[in-house]
Amino acid sequence: MKILLKNKSDVPIYEQIKEQIKSQVLEGKVQENEQLPSIRQLAKELKISVITTTRAYNELSDEGFIISVSGKGYFVAPKNNELLRERMIFEMEQAFETAVESGRNAGLKDEEIIEALKGIMEG
Repeated sequence: MKILLKNKSDVPIYEQIKEQIKSQVLEGKVQENEQLPSIRQLAKELKISVITTTRAYNELSDEGFIISVSGKGYFVAPKNNELLRERMIFEMEQAFETAVESGRNAGLKDEEIIEALKGIMEG
């Protein structure tokens, strides 16, 4: 698992960690049931506070992307996890809303927006 932090970013460090882990899970770069670095280990590797990594892991856990196994650490949640599925659907809907708004701002008709989506899906 690779995490790159940008100190000059307006995005808080815990949020950068959370989003990068989430992206790697969604893209399949980190497999389900794969063990993540411990909170202390990740903090040491990134040269940041344990509090920061704890917050990132807690939020990922709350969102259903990772699970904590007492005494063993954190693991990527199984993809059949209903909470993870709902979160992914929510994020997809948000992306659609943004895309539709951008299309409308560009003067596209709904049919043109739908055709653009179909083109993306066909790939």
